[in-house]
This record gives sequence, C-alpha cells and structure tokens, in this order.
Amino acid sequence: MNKIDLAFTPALEQAQLIRRREVSPLELVEVYLERISRLNPLLGSYFTVMAEQAIADAKAKTQMLSNTSELPPFFGVPISIKDLNPVAGVPCTYGNPALLNNIADYDDGVVVRIKQAGFILLGKTATSEIGSFPYTEPMGFPPARNPWNLDYTPGGSSGGAAAALAAGLCAIAQGSDGGGSIRGPVACCGLVGIKPSRGRVTHAPVGDRLSGIATNGPIARTVADAAALLDVMSGYVTGDPYWLPNPEPSFLASTKEKPSSLRIAYATSIPPLGVADANCEQAVLQTVQLLQELGHTVEQKSPDFSGLVEPFQFVWQTSVAASGIPAEALQPMNRWLLARTGSAGEYLQAVYQMQAVARQIIAFFDTIDVLVLPVYLHSPIRVGEWANLSPEETFQKIIGWVAPCPPANATGQPAIALPVGFDELGLPMSVQLVGRPAAEATLIRLAAQLEAAKPWIQHRPALE
Repeated sequence: MNKIDLAFTPALEQAQLIRRREVSPLELVEVYLERISRLNPLLGSYFTVMAEQAIADAKAKTQMLSNTSELPPFFGVPISIKDLNPVAGVPCTYGNPALLNNIADYDDGVVVRIKQAGFILLGKTATSEIGSFPYTEPMGFPPARNPWNLDYTPGGSSGGAAAALAAGLCAIAQGSDGGGSIRGPVACCGLVGIKPSRGRVTHAPVGDRLSGIATNGPIARTVADAAALLDVMSGYVTGDPYWLPNPEPSFLASTKEKPSSLRIAYATSIPPLGVADANCEQAVLQTVQLLQELGHTVEQKSPDFSGLVEPFQFVWQTSVAASGIPAEALQPMNRWLLARTGSAGEYLQAVYQMQAVARQIIAFFDTIDVLVLPVYLHSPIRVGEWANLSPEETFQKIIGWVAPCPPANATGQPAIALPVGFDELGLPMSVQLVGRPAAEATLIRLAAQLEAAKPWIQHRPALE
C-alpha cells in the first residue's frame, strides 16, 4: 500500500494492519506528520502539531508490538484533538491568540478515553474562537480551508478537525457539537459525524456549562469508524450530571445489523428561519428516494421548531461569558455576544422555555423513528465571506445557515451527518438523520445501510 492510500485508510482498517504487523505505529505517524508539514500551511487545520510527542508515543507502541498480544482497539492509530479540549502539557488556545501559552495541566475526560483506546495524538485542530461560529477563522490564526475547494470554509467550530481528516492529515478526529459544530464541518468536508445523545459522552473532569446542549463526538471517514470511536468515548464518569448506559451491543456491532423497516419523516425547511437551497434540498430528496427503495416508510413532515429559536440563542450565547475570557481579548463578534448576555434569572428562564419546547419536539418522535433534515440551509460560504459584516448581521447570517442543527442540541437527541454527493463546485452535499433520545444505534444501522447502498469512501480531495 502506498503512503497516500495508507493516509486515507479508515481507522479500523489501520488498527487491523497494525495488529497483523503489516504497518507499524511509527510508520503511520511519519506518514501523517509529512502530510501535515506539507499541507497544513494550505489548510490551517492544526493549531498545534505534537510531532515530538507523537513520534515518542509511536516508537513506544511499535516496540510494544513485539512484547504483547493484548492491544486496545485503536492501538497505534493517529487521531487529532480539537483545541477546545485540554491535553496535558500541550497548549489549549480555544481559538484565541492570547492563550497561545496556555499549557493544559490535565487531560479532558474524552482525551483520557481516547488515550486508553490506544490512539496516538497528532495535534490540536483549529476551532473558531471558543467554538462560537460555524466557520473557522479566528483572529490571530490562519483561516481553516476546505480541502475540496480552498476558497471555501470547512465549517466550524470543528472545522480544523474535518479539514484535517478530509485531507488525509489524520486517520480519525475528535470534535464537539453545541449547535452543529460536528455536523456542519462533516457536511462541508464530505465525512461522517455523530452528535451523540445527551449523557452519552462525559464532560469530566469539569462539567457541563450550557444545560446539556453541547457534547463531544466522533468525526470519521466511515460509519463504522464513527461508531467505533463513539464506543470509545461513551460511558459514565463519577459525578456526570447526565448519563446513559453503555449500548448493548456496541455501536460498532450495530453497523453490521440491517435496520428493520423504519418510519421516517423529512423536511427541507425550518420555519420561521428559512428553506434549504437547491443543493441542500436535493441532498434530502435523493436520500428520501433511496430510503424508500430500501423499504422504509417515508413522509414529509417535521416538528414545530419555531418556539425554540429565542431560548436556544440565549442559552447558546452565554458560552462567551462562561469562557471567562475578558471582553478586550475577544474578537468583535464574541464581544458583541458577551454584551448581550442577560442575568442568571433570564438564563434559567430561557432554559425552562427551551426544555418545554424540547418536550414537544421529542413527542413528534412517538410515531416517527428518524427525521431526515439538511445539515445547513445553504452550501458552504467562502472563507472571509462575512468578514466585513457587523456582528448583528453576521449573527443573523449564522442563524439562517445552521438552522437545522440546534434542535437536536436543545432536545439532547442523537444525530448523524453523512455525505450523499457533490454540488457543481465539487463541494460535498450531506444530510443529517435525527433519532429518538438514546437511539444512536438506530441511526448508525440506517447510516450504514445508506453507506453500503451508495459508497463514498473512494472520493478524495485533489490535494496530492
């Protein structure tokens, strides 16, 4: 296998190659570090490259291959970590240049799980400042760019993670999603991403600051890789404010199970926020047709999301205040959001309203198994396209773009985004599947069925 093919080999297959001693962890790390050195200046996908640590870990793991047969599931496979998640001894900037020397003194809980699974950490991927925006252009850093077309954004806030994976600069990636920050980037970059159910993935060792709307999750090339990384990430840690039991069988096992005939709804608009553009609508309609061909019952309908807009916005924007970064160190958009932050009483009232609407949305799923939605309401924007707008204008543009994503954050339901084709600019088109609470397995089975019916793993950006 040549080095390019190896770089784009799914993580589970890489793990098997290592187990069979057909490739070593050191060889894999060297492949990715060479690609990062050559392509990251074009893509802006990594803030910090952990070359020295990754090589040392790879050498140690390569040596271990001759000494043990008991290996964790992803032993020696290289992964990236989003720069909102601390890794001990490594800078954690949160997308703010004032924090370039902020060296983390602990591993985030999800990082602990990832290390325990045998992964090798390649570096910290680019994020929008404190994860606020659906594009990744923080001041003081190069903008992250889409590997399929460098003029366009890879999305945000997990834009660096998606760009790195799509360009073959890691085998798999960790991301996080508080309003579409996994689903949006994977849609822009032609990948698979899962926003898990509330309580599926721990927030240890700290806590949840936004009443359950945000969670960590996997970004991958295949449904199986995403499911397997979700297995790694899942599980209760003492003191977690929400938790779910571990799945039986595993999420990876679910990829091998054919789904029963499901009741599926779909929509291509999110009243009162907007209607999907032609590309995003086409992605949904193509998927709906395929689902019907696969034997599922499909109808056009959706919950009423209208009452969710204001309370969700209020809760979401408090993340700026919760960051603790002084106003003078923030970029203009986040300073504007900080100035809009209300009182504690207003926050709790917004949470109450959001939870009331969430109950109504979840009740819709009493008669529906899966809801198919666009990921965003229009195609990716160009890098810098909104740079000269006022914060208020930018905020309205953001709301009108990402509208299909926040409902699942508000309700805590699982969602999976997956690619379905390409538009006339060569940019990926995607859809998201939203499931019942704690029903990731249903979504994973269905996504695996769609993937098998219409494979996409053979597609790569022309960056070589």
